[in-house]
Amino acid sequence: MNNMQSLNRRSTLLGLAGAAVGSLAPLAKSWADPVYPDRPVKLIVPWSAGGSTDVLARAVGQNLGDLLGKPVVVDNRPGASGRLGVDAMAKSAADGYTASVIELAHAIAPSVFQKVSYDLMNDTAAVSLLGDSPLVLFVNAQKYKEGQFQNFLADARKAADPFTLATSGNGSISHLTAGLFAKELKVPFDLIPYKGSAPALTDIAAGLVAGHFCTLASASSLLGAGKIVPLMVTGSRRIAQLPQVPAASELRLSTLDFGQWWALVVPAKTPRPIVDRLYASTTKALADKQVQARISSLAINLRSKAPDDTMAFIRAEAAKWAKVVSDLGIKPE
Repeated sequence: MNNMQSLNRRSTLLGLAGAAVGSLAPLAKSWADPVYPDRPVKLIVPWSAGGSTDVLARAVGQNLGDLLGKPVVVDNRPGASGRLGVDAMAKSAADGYTASVIELAHAIAPSVFQKVSYDLMNDTAAVSLLGDSPLVLFVNAQKYKEGQFQNFLADARKAADPFTLATSGNGSISHLTAGLFAKELKVPFDLIPYKGSAPALTDIAAGLVAGHFCTLASASSLLGAGKIVPLMVTGSRRIAQLPQVPAASELRLSTLDFGQWWALVVPAKTPRPIVDRLYASTTKALADKQVQARISSLAINLRSKAPDDTMAFIRAEAAKWAKVVSDLGIKPE
């Protein structure tokens, strides 16, 4: 091969290499596109409007949209105990334009349902934790005063028929909390499933069931109207919003040292630069004073957590509650 042929061959190879790099450039740009987002971002809430998850999503989503420069549009997709909305998100394009708020119920779901149409650990990517909140035991306001837990317990122990506790359905956090509550107190309670906290609390206000565990955010309307009252909160300390209501630790209910939590997730394989952009903006949104003022009255502790740490947290919660489900003898349905 003469020098001219060698030079031509070298030029051809360099040209092909340059073309290959050029063909990869749009792909690299799409992974770290400086103009993301260039259209509205859909935020799926897997529950009906008005609940604590919806309230949190709308408060954070509005500020998040301001930070991203494009609207964050809340899309309520209730159904199948919160699984329907997450399934829709998990099957969406992994481009950063569809996200979902999940909560503790979604980490519990694989342990209480035989068929879940998505794999939370493998079909989603965590963006950030959003916050947490204790659960509160609410009862009828005509029967008890705020914080009268011992009166409620005494009545439950001597009742001819077991007191009824409303739950938000099989495997819900209110269901497992009620189960742990009954087991630790060694008091029988009949657990009655409802389609969410709203109808359960309505029946408590009407005197049809004895109690229900849910977040303060879910009960704020009926509580404000004086129809229901809180008796206790889960966790290790009282909360500022209900200073007269004892915490589980004070009542020596060690198995009730937990609360509800929420996280932001996107479809798996969403480019990491987009996840990181969403995480940074979410962290700023959670720290916004207006967002905190809107949420603080509902006893939701806003806090972010890095994507990898959030996914590790979700995995740990799933393992923890799988054991609770087993210990309570709950059979998957």
